[in-house]
Amino acid sequence: MKEKKVQFFSRGQKIAAILFSPNKVKERAAGIVLCQGYTGTKELFLPQLAQAFCEAGYPSLVFDYRGWGESEGDRGYLFPSEQVEDIRNAMTFLGTQKMVDPERIGLYGTSFGGANVIAGAAVDQRAKCIVANLPIGNGKRWLRSLRRLWEWREFLQLIAEDRQNRVLSGKSRKMKAFDIVPLDPTIQEAMAAAIKDGFLQEDEITLESAEAIMAFSPEDMVAKISPRPILFIHAGADNLVSSEESQILYERAGEPKKLVIVPGVTHVDFYLGEAFGQVTSLSLDWFTRYLPLYGGD
Repeated sequence: MKEKKVQFFSRGQKIAAILFSPNKVKERAAGIVLCQGYTGTKELFLPQLAQAFCEAGYPSLVFDYRGWGESEGDRGYLFPSEQVEDIRNAMTFLGTQKMVDPERIGLYGTSFGGANVIAGAAVDQRAKCIVANLPIGNGKRWLRSLRRLWEWREFLQLIAEDRQNRVLSGKSRKMKAFDIVPLDPTIQEAMAAAIKDGFLQEDEITLESAEAIMAFSPEDMVAKISPRPILFIHAGADNLVSSEESQILYERAGEPKKLVIVPGVTHVDFYLGEAFGQVTSLSLDWFTRYLPLYGGD
């Protein structure tokens, strides 16, 4: 297996990525684009999955969304529509590699990236097989679920005030990313370690970004993916993204589809230890079944 730093462009911005290539490819093979979650960089957890996919024969690509990690772009902005565009451009870039069949690309996304790949696959038929791990179905419902009622009302007031200020001043107020997405103590500890190691960014993001997240509703798009296959995987004891998000998405998706909820594990467990191995195995089995390395769809 070969690992190489590469780059491509998305709306004129240089996107930093890592390409994982099998040592031997008989002919043009199916490839997989892996998509990071909220504020994560390409180095966080995804390389381990990309390596597993690559060892199974799938050329794989991980990347930083524009404005994050080593990619170009304005800092502090997190617009789902732009991240979906970055995913589609990542698919195009992967398809330019000689060992990849450009019409047979799989998408893997985790957490907010799980939401992004649903939206990306809904508008791009090149995504032939999808795995959405810990996905968010509705941004407003998700952000509401992380707050008590009075906190939610205060948050909505901040959004409303910022909307007016943007019109009058052209600027959006920035807040710490994990004030917009509050974390429970267990997740805070894990995130702090990831930030310290440089795999996660504690950057501030704009309230305009928060409003864009609230308007993001992959559950309204997921039905468009059928008849392409989609797998939903979720942690049963997730305190950051409720497993109900995957359940709602699954109900609205067309066949072929599958929902796996792993009982007794948290959002963080899905990235560490045995649960991470389960996610890897489930994902690889899905791709192997519905996106064979060679041949037709």
